[in-house]
Amino acid sequence: MLGSGTSAGVPMIGCHCRVCTSSDARDRRNRCSVVVSYGGRRVLIDTPPELRLAAIANGVDMVDAVLLTHAHADHIFGLDDVRRYNTLSGKDMPVWASAKALSVIRHAFPYAVDQATADPLVYRPKLILNEITDAFQLFGRPWTPIYLPHGNVQVLGFRIGDFAYCTDCSDIPSSERHKLADLDVLIIDALRPTPHPTHLSFAQSLAIIADLKPKRAFFTHLTHDVLHEEIENTLPPHVRVLHDGLRIRTGI
Repeated sequence: MLGSGTSAGVPMIGCHCRVCTSSDARDRRNRCSVVVSYGGRRVLIDTPPELRLAAIANGVDMVDAVLLTHAHADHIFGLDDVRRYNTLSGKDMPVWASAKALSVIRHAFPYAVDQATADPLVYRPKLILNEITDAFQLFGRPWTPIYLPHGNVQVLGFRIGDFAYCTDCSDIPSSERHKLADLDVLIIDALRPTPHPTHLSFAQSLAIIADLKPKRAFFTHLTHDVLHEEIENTLPPHVRVLHDGLRIRTGI
């Protein structure tokens, strides 16, 4: 886990609450991102503003592909840092996302995707954009998109093997839940104890976990409302709270 926090990060600028000033390292939360490793490959889900620092802190010396859940700033504005992986690998970086997210990328990072007009003297990321329309193969394994509401915006969750990642969502619709059967690990949005129009609350996430019955579940995209330790003390044993730097082994 490179990041497990809400769009403002934790601590937040100008906030001196007990969570933002906590001495527990688990209460320091970068914007959300995760690296999924299998078969000697590393797939990065989302490129938040702290990408460079998080990659260095967690020893992520190589990334082979990038998946984007959606194009909000806290999930894409570290995309320029991918250029370092271009340099290390000597290859262009495949980026997978919805058509809408790719459109935003083309407008926000035109210098990274327009190969024909790119200035060869500019140090820039070199991206190959791929539209997600259905399940797709990546390094010999199938990835299944999960279509999720984020308020009035549609975002993507992802499943590979017995692992699923569903951040930034206000529900997991019944039409998508069959894609999340028989999971070992479910990472799910859980912003705070109280309801929010574009994110799941703790209670809503627990209800979905009870319905889907993964062996293990982890809350992500947390704000600064509750200390990490206090949240975990209220949860069932198979439900934990993500923290930056956490490594989870599963049967992918």
